[in-house]
Amino acid sequence: MAQTKKKDFYSIHLVIGIGIMLLFRYLPLQLPCITPIGMEILGIFIGTLYLWTTSDPIISSILSIFLVGLSGYSTMNEVLTATFGNPILVQVLFLLTAINCLIENNLTEYCGRFFLTRKICLGRPWVLAFFIMLGSMLMGAFMGGFTPIFLFCPILYDIFETVGLKKHDKFPTIMLILVTVATLLGFPIPPFMGNGLALISNYASVTGNMGTVIEINNAGYLLTGLIHATVCIVVLVLFCKFVLRPDTSKLKELKMETLNKNPLPPMSLRQKFIAISFTVFILILLIPSVLPTHPVGRFVKANTYGIAAFYVFLLCAIRISKKPLMDFSSTMKRFSWSTYFLIASAILLGNALTNESTGVSAFLNTVLMPVLQNVPASAFAVIIMILTVILTNVCNSFVIGLLMQPVIATFCMATGMNSAPVVSMMILFVLSSAAITPAASPFAALLFGNKDWLKSGEIYKYTTIFVVIELAIVLLISMPVANLLIH
Repeated sequence: MAQTKKKDFYSIHLVIGIGIMLLFRYLPLQLPCITPIGMEILGIFIGTLYLWTTSDPIISSILSIFLVGLSGYSTMNEVLTATFGNPILVQVLFLLTAINCLIENNLTEYCGRFFLTRKICLGRPWVLAFFIMLGSMLMGAFMGGFTPIFLFCPILYDIFETVGLKKHDKFPTIMLILVTVATLLGFPIPPFMGNGLALISNYASVTGNMGTVIEINNAGYLLTGLIHATVCIVVLVLFCKFVLRPDTSKLKELKMETLNKNPLPPMSLRQKFIAISFTVFILILLIPSVLPTHPVGRFVKANTYGIAAFYVFLLCAIRISKKPLMDFSSTMKRFSWSTYFLIASAILLGNALTNESTGVSAFLNTVLMPVLQNVPASAFAVIIMILTVILTNVCNSFVIGLLMQPVIATFCMATGMNSAPVVSMMILFVLSSAAITPAASPFAALLFGNKDWLKSGEIYKYTTIFVVIELAIVLLISMPVANLLIH
């Protein structure tokens, strides 16, 4: 029987996406507070989201950056400077390069073999999943968000290859998504660094302007965040094992004797040097968490994005046997440009959507305030968390956190309700649940950029399921914990 050729809808998808980008602004929609610039940016955002799902992420990302530059939002030069000069994108560039050096020197294979040969993990795939998620969460909390994703994903690739699991199989798909979900769970936990600190500090300012300064207890917030993240990891692992039930037989059947039949050779001097240098690099990133007020900690925090660049310089400059530890041109051949450009455009669109000139933030505020005015106090936290998870997955999560704070403060001061637990849980949730769309966060953009291993449809399906589970945990477990620990 002749094999039917699979139809290629690439050109059709491209035309539809470009049509949405260019024509959405002309729709007869009367959205309060949304400016003509806002309609332009909304159209570009929706069209880009469509193309990210159906087409090549590099093409769609470059097109979206170009069209934002042509819009009334800003000039082309300013858009390009803001996009490619963003410190987050610079860190992604050099972190991806450093991780590629580990891959090129087969160090991720040694890491993968290490996890597989632990007695507690050998033949227990879900125990392995738990420890990888726990490691991702803790590294995301105290070493920087991108580090665990860039580190654990290549390790997982080697594990899958060792046991014979293929790309797009159910278990590899779920595990790669869970690494990002766990990293997001850890990202907002430290109250003394990053977006968590910024939102906590901002709430003190917001409530101060309203007449009563409300300061969130850092110890209570930290403990609540750790409990929330750990419970989520346990529940997600159990859900995947007993409900999603991907085929893990190849991991269950793996024996130490099988691994010993194909032992890895002893590490060379080059490999040892790279491994040690990368460990030192990770420990340096940890310093601000351990010594937040020490001059060294403050220096590292102020220069975190540049440290990755300096580390890449050292890898290129240090030579062993007259060869650099990293051959830059060779390493860059495996660079994930789709991930790079997808993150670049996602950050740009997130910032553009919530810029004052678009009116999107004012629109959300106009719509939300009347809805929440007559809400019973008992239902207020539930509604806030539901609104948070919806909004954070279409706009910049940090900006949504800023937007929700005056809403919470106004309602709680009017009703006499203690706002500290609600706003603390909102901060943790708004940052940790931004996983469903590429525009939700740079971490989500990383998922959608991994076209080699992940399909967009699978990412939407599983991240939606996992975020809904997290919402249930927030309402049933984490919110009561916050009420106990945060005053």
